[in-house]
Amino acid sequence: MLKIENPYEDLTGGQWLKGNLHTHTTASDGERPHQSVIDDYAGRRYDFLMISDHDVYTSAKELSHFPSRGMVLIPGNEVTANGSHLLHVNASRKLAPSPQRKTVLSEAVADTASFIIINHPNWQSSFDHTSIKDLEEWRGYAGLEIFNGTVGRLEGSPYATNKWDMLLSKERRVWGFANDDHHLAIGDIELGWNMVYARSKTLPDIMEALRRGRFYASTGVTVRDINVTSATIRVETENAGRIVALREHGKRFAQADSHKLEVVVPADAKYVRFECWGAGESFAWTQPFFVSAS
Repeated sequence: MLKIENPYEDLTGGQWLKGNLHTHTTASDGERPHQSVIDDYAGRRYDFLMISDHDVYTSAKELSHFPSRGMVLIPGNEVTANGSHLLHVNASRKLAPSPQRKTVLSEAVADTASFIIINHPNWQSSFDHTSIKDLEEWRGYAGLEIFNGTVGRLEGSPYATNKWDMLLSKERRVWGFANDDHHLAIGDIELGWNMVYARSKTLPDIMEALRRGRFYASTGVTVRDINVTSATIRVETENAGRIVALREHGKRFAQADSHKLEVVVPADAKYVRFECWGAGESFAWTQPFFVSAS
């Protein structure tokens, strides 16, 4: 008998919240000051936002000085110098950008209310800002950006589902995130986001949902329902034209040119995840459903 670990179990009593975790201001290399950025995201009906300037820690105390416009503002920074870029979410302090990224990850783990996301792994002309070797070797991070909006106008690929599948196939339990990496005053905004199912619109509940994988990444497709039985998974969206189901090494084992798809989970699968394709370049990516024998 199969055991399917469902990160979306019990989607009742809460609400879906939209947020971006990768945002820059004039405190580093962004083009706009904090309040202008906050106002723009709030005007787009975002529910949470993290300011993540390069090697500049934006604390909860500092954020409290800015009108939030109804959003939950998350403290953090992007560890940038000397190596791969790491997003430190809900940080309580600035982490020194040691070239030994294992040291940075260890220090982040000790900051127990926070977690690390690996940023834009396929950025730059080599499509390898963070190598699969490092991703496999490192421990202590929650996930990686499977979509980074700003890399869409730079060298490399904004997508990193290839490296995600490589990790998942080695039974690494890492989540997939979509973020803007907002820099420019025009553009770099509302390109990719995370839809989180939280018990309430508070920082602890948002963090709890992100840690548990109770969210999906999106560039425009909205997931309406996810239902899991002992042997099947059903995903329904509002606006997908095709949904594909994938397992180890990114192998597609089912698809439907429809806004919904139900699959029987293969008995020998290690995990199953879904990509929901919409018009243009709009997608949604579910988190993986890990599979084992019960």
